[in-house]
Amino acid sequence: MLTMNSKHRKTLQAIFAEPTKSTIRFVDIELLLLAVGAVATEGNGSRVGFICGAEEWRAHRPHPGKEAKKYQVEGAREFLSLLGVKP
Repeated sequence: MLTMNSKHRKTLQAIFAEPTKSTIRFVDIELLLLAVGAVATEGNGSRVGFICGAEEWRAHRPHPGKEAKKYQVEGAREFLSLLGVKP
């Protein structure tokens, strides 16, 4: 696992906040996942996947907006929990 900077820690806090936020930029989630050691795999169009060990999470980058949808934030939360990454 790589070291998280303060921006990554803020994103992690936001992902685990209740109720689920819909104001988190998807790119910030991507950068956090890369910081904790996940590898990004590009798919067709806006599809992106993240793999870390045996765990995998797939999503579509939001467009035209930049904010992740609530279900995407919840998916990222579940993926991070499986990796043992919590605030």
